[in-house]
Amino acid sequence: MSEDLFLKARAAMKKCHAPYSNFPVGAALRTEDGRIYAGCNIEVVSFPEGWCAETTAIAHMVMDGGGKIAEIAVVAERLRACSPCGGCRQRIAEFARPETRVFLCDATEGVVETVLMDELLPKAFPKDAVR
Repeated sequence: MSEDLFLKARAAMKKCHAPYSNFPVGAALRTEDGRIYAGCNIEVVSFPEGWCAETTAIAHMVMDGGGKIAEIAVVAERLRACSPCGGCRQRIAEFARPETRVFLCDATEGVVETVLMDELLPKAFPKDAVR
């Protein structure tokens, strides 16, 4: 099932707006109920005030009613097995479970590595820490 997420992530990557870093990234996630959301990175001239591909995909999911992320694929045009940045790791963890699969992709080969969210961010900031 990861192949369809890779293809959606790669298609999203092609729509990115990265004129400053020239580092296109795409992401696609699947919720536990089967919905798929994709996103690309978007930069603005007030660098680094843009946002990441994972953030865009999560925003689409939230705007459509939310849910839990079952799996997510990330692909960068110029970096094999690009993993989410630290901020995106925490954003994904907010909507995922420790066993959520994270597919790290190559733009031409597809999925080249799969890690669990708990491996990617073993000490995520707990959701109940702020009350």
